[in-house]
Amino acid sequence: MPKQTIDRIDVAGKRVLMRVDFNVPLSGGEIDDDRRIRLSTPSIRSVLERGGRLVLMSHLGRPKGKGYEEE
Repeated sequence: MPKQTIDRIDVAGKRVLMRVDFNVPLSGGEIDDDRRIRLSTPSIRSVLERGGRLVLMSHLGRPKGKGYEEE
């Protein structure tokens, strides 16, 4: 079975939850390298141009927890 890709899915009139990797390197609040953002734009534009509505989901930084906490 061929791998399902976003360009093969009918998105017209549908809400699409898209997980994007916007976890970019920062220095002093400024973006050092925007490559991850630029590379995701074709997929974002594709959904919008085909009539889909987007909800983008990402994160910034690493978790600061200490690992598994029993409580």
